[in-house]
Amino acid sequence: MVEATPDRPYTGYTTDLLRVERNMRLRRKRMLTVLSEEEVAPTISSFFMLGAQGDDGTIPSTTVGGPVTESEYISDGIINPHPRFGTLTANIRQRRGSKVNIRVPLFRDTRTPEYIDFEPPKGSVDGCCGSDSQQLWRYGKGDVSMEKHGMNYVIVGCSKSSTDEEFDDHAIDQGATLQKWLVDVNCAGCKGLFYRRAPNEIVPDSDWPRNGDIVVGLELQEPAGWVRLQNGYYLPMHSDDGEVAFLHKVSSRTQPSNSELKRIGSNTPLFRGAVEKTDVSSLLNGRIELSPESATATATLTKEIPEEMRSDETCRASIHMDAMAFGMGCCCLQITFQAKDIEESRFIYDQLAVMAPIMMALTASTPILKGRLADTDARWGIISESVDCRTLAERGREDPDAPYEDYNRKGQRRIYKSRYDSISTYIYQGVLSLKDEKSTGLANRVLNIYNDIPVPIDEDSYKQLRDAGIDPALAQHVAHLFIRDPLVVFNGAVEEVDDDTQTEHWESIQSTNW
Repeated sequence: MVEATPDRPYTGYTTDLLRVERNMRLRRKRMLTVLSEEEVAPTISSFFMLGAQGDDGTIPSTTVGGPVTESEYISDGIINPHPRFGTLTANIRQRRGSKVNIRVPLFRDTRTPEYIDFEPPKGSVDGCCGSDSQQLWRYGKGDVSMEKHGMNYVIVGCSKSSTDEEFDDHAIDQGATLQKWLVDVNCAGCKGLFYRRAPNEIVPDSDWPRNGDIVVGLELQEPAGWVRLQNGYYLPMHSDDGEVAFLHKVSSRTQPSNSELKRIGSNTPLFRGAVEKTDVSSLLNGRIELSPESATATATLTKEIPEEMRSDETCRASIHMDAMAFGMGCCCLQITFQAKDIEESRFIYDQLAVMAPIMMALTASTPILKGRLADTDARWGIISESVDCRTLAERGREDPDAPYEDYNRKGQRRIYKSRYDSISTYIYQGVLSLKDEKSTGLANRVLNIYNDIPVPIDEDSYKQLRDAGIDPALAQHVAHLFIRDPLVVFNGAVEEVDDDTQTEHWESIQSTNW
């Protein structure tokens, strides 16, 4: 890895975009001056032989393994000598209860030894999806792969599949409390609900969600009769007298049919259309069926993938890696932005969340891992799995060692992602001012539409932030960070730190939620 920092910060002017390119050319030119005639400096994010050279993986040679990584492929001697990095590696492994389990799909070629016993592809596409979709690596789902196929294989899935989460429904039985709810206010003249900042506190401009919308939220025990949405707002489950149900549980695999999305322009901003009236009965006809006893809905999938296809055509041989260095040893161009205030910071945060996956695809440069050709190109999932410190219980599996007395929520709260992953919630809370309010009537409700995945939070932190006047979106974002335990704490920086004047405790959590 070659790490360099510009001699002065970039500015917000367009000319500095060109300056970035000049700096990249200058760095490469400097590297080329020290290479011999037979040496090259390929533009890849990971050293392609890392973990494939045994004791020769370092110069001078060091023995594979060690008390920090306990790796089967790399030596502890490869770790940066700063105490932070060795401590991170060891603590991730210890908290998880095992070494990290990175398994990337191996590229399938006609002579790849691992695929000799595999059935040949049934058609022109290697998978069950068809020619207009792709096989995707579901990183972070390695436990299911290992339980079904062992250490040497990994499950992939269809990019067009509606069953992205193979065990969503099962997760509810294991203690996952976030669920999907169908909005259906069956009262004369009622078109939907009004979301609340807090129970019984209606937001002045709210007119969302509408009947037929499907929202994701947590059913509260106290106060009862309320659901806290994953964007931090609240909805009542029923009328004050309990006679009229407003929200109805549906299967976690039910796909949202959101009237607000149609008002914006379906699922894409390229096609604008008139507002369509949502007919709840169409949602309940065939696809979702309500039970009169429990008012709970169950969804039937429109296309069920046969079990034999799940095991044969969605299974790949894997490249196995077992230490943090495989992920955090990857390179990138890292840019730090400084905004003028908190509002601009939140706006930039949300915009980068949309741009980053596109930039990742455009700059994908990780085709080889541990000396083998991978069936993926980007480094993201490798890094995510390399620092996954979740316990078995937090990953939704049976955990014979739980509870863990010293862990956050005793290591038993269901957490859906590694601590290095994509964002879980948008945080900008700006108001969209429209001259013609009748055109869409969106106001600030765009935020509520796109926050549509589970966001586990630390309830005490959330309440403390809300009591201090922090808005729900930002309070939820911060409370989501505090579901994690700190991974590195230095001597003399615990009780000695004054939280009124220093931010060290905050940074110990913030800086390890990547």
